[in-house]
Amino acid sequence: MAIFRTRTRAGAVMRAAVAIGLSVAAVAAVPSPATALPAPTATPTQLYVAPWGKDSWPGTLDRPFATPARAQQAVRARAPRMTADLVVNLRGGTYHLKAPLRLSEAAGDSGRGGHRVIYQAYGHGTPRQERVTISGGRQISDWRPDRRLRGFWRADVGGLETRQLYVEGRRATRLTRDGAGFPGTLKTTRTGYVTTSAVPRTWRNPGDIEFVYRSGYVEGRCGVAGVSGSARRTTITMDQPCWDLAQELYEGPELLETPNSVENSPSFAPEPGSWYLDRSRPGHHELLYFPRPGEDMRRARVVAPVLENLVTGTGRPGRPLHDIVFRGLTFAYATWLAPSEPAGFPAAWSMYLRPGKGEDARLLTVPGAVAFRTAERITFEGNRFTHLGAQALELSENSSYNVVDGNVISDVSDGGILMGVVPPDQKGTNRGNRITNNWIHHIGAEYHAASGIWDTATQETTIAHNQVNDVPYTGILSGPSDDLRGIMHGNRILDNRVFATNRLLEDGGGIYLRGEQGSSFADGAVISGNAITDSKYGDWNVGIYTDDSTNWVTVDRNTVYDYVASIGGCSEEWGNRPVQNVRYRGNFWDDAVPEWLERREFPGAWPPADAQNLEEGCGDPHRLTFTDNTLLPPRNPGPACATNPACAAVLANAGPLPAYRQRLGMP
Repeated sequence: MAIFRTRTRAGAVMRAAVAIGLSVAAVAAVPSPATALPAPTATPTQLYVAPWGKDSWPGTLDRPFATPARAQQAVRARAPRMTADLVVNLRGGTYHLKAPLRLSEAAGDSGRGGHRVIYQAYGHGTPRQERVTISGGRQISDWRPDRRLRGFWRADVGGLETRQLYVEGRRATRLTRDGAGFPGTLKTTRTGYVTTSAVPRTWRNPGDIEFVYRSGYVEGRCGVAGVSGSARRTTITMDQPCWDLAQELYEGPELLETPNSVENSPSFAPEPGSWYLDRSRPGHHELLYFPRPGEDMRRARVVAPVLENLVTGTGRPGRPLHDIVFRGLTFAYATWLAPSEPAGFPAAWSMYLRPGKGEDARLLTVPGAVAFRTAERITFEGNRFTHLGAQALELSENSSYNVVDGNVISDVSDGGILMGVVPPDQKGTNRGNRITNNWIHHIGAEYHAASGIWDTATQETTIAHNQVNDVPYTGILSGPSDDLRGIMHGNRILDNRVFATNRLLEDGGGIYLRGEQGSSFADGAVISGNAITDSKYGDWNVGIYTDDSTNWVTVDRNTVYDYVASIGGCSEEWGNRPVQNVRYRGNFWDDAVPEWLERREFPGAWPPADAQNLEEGCGDPHRLTFTDNTLLPPRNPGPACATNPACAAVLANAGPLPAYRQRLGMP
């Protein structure tokens, strides 16, 4: 079984397997959180911002401010006297931020008296809505042909630091070579590698190079500190503390024996659309780019992300930031530089290690480019998140009653939406958040062990009518990385459309659950009305994956087919962590089970215990019940579902509601 377990010495277990569903009536049946605002009783106050404005102007329609930061100052001055919503209208164009827009309760950015502060594209909700981009990028110009490297173009960029580059709106790839292509014999050592090959000694600027490691559901990377050697032997010294952390996280050298790929040296053969940042002269960095066919670098629009955050919001315990709306905006061009540090990116899922106290390592989480922490009644409606270097949107640290509705998230380096108790936190209350009608696709572009939506540990969360497709790992993940018991309850995953997951990594799936989801079926998780299909990649991924320690889950009226396994998981007996109390009612599935796994007498793929090492294997799930489920023919489940009215109704209802689909640009 292709399951790979990783632990830190502090005992954190990072494990992946696979998992991942509301009808309109079901959405309406979900109790409305205490977030409903009173209807406005007065005409909203309007402020205006335009790229052609001036910050010395009063922020009116004909004399707008020039920057969102100046509008924020005006909001703070007016907020204490709010008698209606306060609307900041951004005229069409790109706003190049010099620093993140930082909102906080202490500074006065919240709405007041039941009214909201709204940042929106001018004309929002009308046919005349203007296109507005909030950008953390820098446009790169003055390209010239490189004199030494044929086919490359070069541009001076001063002290620029970035991990991404975009040319004509398309993500460029760093110069890369296949890690398995080392000639000679490569062996791991306490400090890195030795090899009989002399090739690494020809690599230019080895201090910029990163090794990428991938196995099962994990992917990480470490930088190179230096390359040395003689005619018969080459020594590759890896960055510290990354190398020690990677060996600790991955429990031995097996994963590290052969890197999957090696990135970021001008010595590597270019592919069209590849690039490199030459940092050999501090303060005088240069970008190298190998154009795609048809790209004219004298005219091409090239953007390098500079900022790591675009918008952040923070409150304090008992004083959350609150009542703010963002709608109709595009958040684009942010980088994330932590993987370039000496500690690198020893990672699993969207988490990575950093040195801690003593011998313990700290487990951290890839942050959101737009991140709100200790925040309530924050709404993101009809926005786009794209060209981002970390996760797109984060709601964490006691953030409740927030709404993320009708957004598009694509081309981000890590995950889409992150919410809940985020490592290193071990406790918190994140209640009543609603993630609805979003289209999340082609995420995990750089850090592939990412999920479209990750609910780490929340209460009374609704994840409904979203579409997640074409992702390298998991579609929707519900549950913490470690056993955080007594936190999750009352969550609903309803009527989502999930397909083409696990395009690159295994041991994940469409909807992936783990951990204690409640204390009974009454307050446990409900997975209902989801359509999860067409993801037969690798040796092990599961449509609805109830993994180690999953407890108190109802799986009701879903359609699941064309996965390696339709349902199932690894029930871990060690540490009192079995899969238990899961009931399956009225589902349609092909009950696929991988060839290497013996079918049980009940539905699903449930790997058995390892007779030689019970602590490393799986076991029997406890207290599963199956009622009125329909088996689809394994050879043609899709056509069979289409001819079954109840099964076809699940497919038709799953995903964004019809009113959203055109606005989202869905095919």
